[in-house]
Amino acid sequence: MRIAVVGVRDGWSSSRMAAALEAQGVDAPLVEVADVRVDLGRREARSPAGDLFGCDGIVIKKVGRSYGPENINYLEILRFVNDAGIPCFSKPAAILRVYNRAACSLTLAGAGLPLPPTVITENAEDALAAVSEYGEAILKPLYTSKARGMEYVTAGPEASARIARYRERTPGPLYVQKKVDNPGRDLGITFLGGEYLATYARVGQPGAWATTTAAGGRYEAYHPDDSVLALAARAQSLFGLDFTCVDVAETNDGPVIFEVSAFGGFRGLLEGNGIDAAALLADYVRREVRRGAL
Repeated sequence: MRIAVVGVRDGWSSSRMAAALEAQGVDAPLVEVADVRVDLGRREARSPAGDLFGCDGIVIKKVGRSYGPENINYLEILRFVNDAGIPCFSKPAAILRVYNRAACSLTLAGAGLPLPPTVITENAEDALAAVSEYGEAILKPLYTSKARGMEYVTAGPEASARIARYRERTPGPLYVQKKVDNPGRDLGITFLGGEYLATYARVGQPGAWATTTAAGGRYEAYHPDDSVLALAARAQSLFGLDFTCVDVAETNDGPVIFEVSAFGGFRGLLEGNGIDAAALLADYVRREVRRGAL
């Protein structure tokens, strides 16, 4: 069996995924989509590791070395391969629906799921009005992970200049989200094949607005109550991802969802829960390929 892992060659989670498949007897070349040459007439998507059309399946772990709109083209290449009959985990069309933060949020809000108060706008004055209303807000790029590029802004005389500087370095619409009050942690609630797997908490440093490890946070095992799990289950069901993590914050006004991720969860599950998600996903993918899943 040959199952390619789409990722980055020196990436921790990409290498871990390929190693997990190989440990289960699978030929698992690691492919960077930037290296893929697509020939539409010959129906080829060829990389130095071989033609993706010659694989029994593809695990999509990372789409590119950076997280940005340029990777939409890479996902479309993978969608072309998937539509031709090569099973992908997760499906590129499903990943496209969560890859852009605004698209993910609009889907969640349209389904009636609770998000922090959020404004998406091209107008800097509208963004400033939202910050003034919220008091404390986070400016979030549409394409980002692990809080990279996000900026904490408070209402006041400096807010307009902060928004202007942020906009100079961050392309696309302004995504302004109210900073929620949480108990110093938010949750990564993970699902495999649509079934609940486990939850880890990202516990932030005292006084830090971000809980990520880059901001000094740490992972811990956590057991949310059934209502929070039901909310996360409903959120992930909207997208049909094979492995996903729903980011949730428990606030005094109830739980809110930040996003549904197509790639997150490996390190949090391993360090927080002692769960090797790569091995579990490898087993799941092998079974689905044998079953003839598309």
